[in-house]
Amino acid sequence: MPRTLPALSRAVKLSKRAARVGFDWPDARGVIAKIREELEEVEEALAENDTVHAAEEVGDLLFAVSNLARTLKADPERCLRETNAKFERRFRYVEAALNARGLTTRDVDLATMEHYWQEAKLHDTPISELSSGDRP
Repeated sequence: MPRTLPALSRAVKLSKRAARVGFDWPDARGVIAKIREELEEVEEALAENDTVHAAEEVGDLLFAVSNLARTLKADPERCLRETNAKFERRFRYVEAALNARGLTTRDVDLATMEHYWQEAKLHDTPISELSSGDRP
């Protein structure tokens, strides 16, 4: 398996290979439980102020999430690309809303940005509702 593959794609290929020999969860619920377990391990490491261990656990969490994508027959690279595009749209909305008021992100607190973020979510069109020609 090429090590040059993007990490998420390689994780899916590794887990597919393991699944072929029966090393897999029976359904998505098992993967979700694993994601929760890995997230708890991140939280525990952070509670101990061990950022090195927390980073290692984030890797485990990402691997588990890639397994969920595989289980759902979703391409994790595409999922993340689409979420990146959604984040960019919403953040541009926040910046534009502030700019319309003569402000920048440096002028306001997190609560104000969160207000406009929630507003952006109300105005955002989910990727699934766009025609394939409109998708990023």
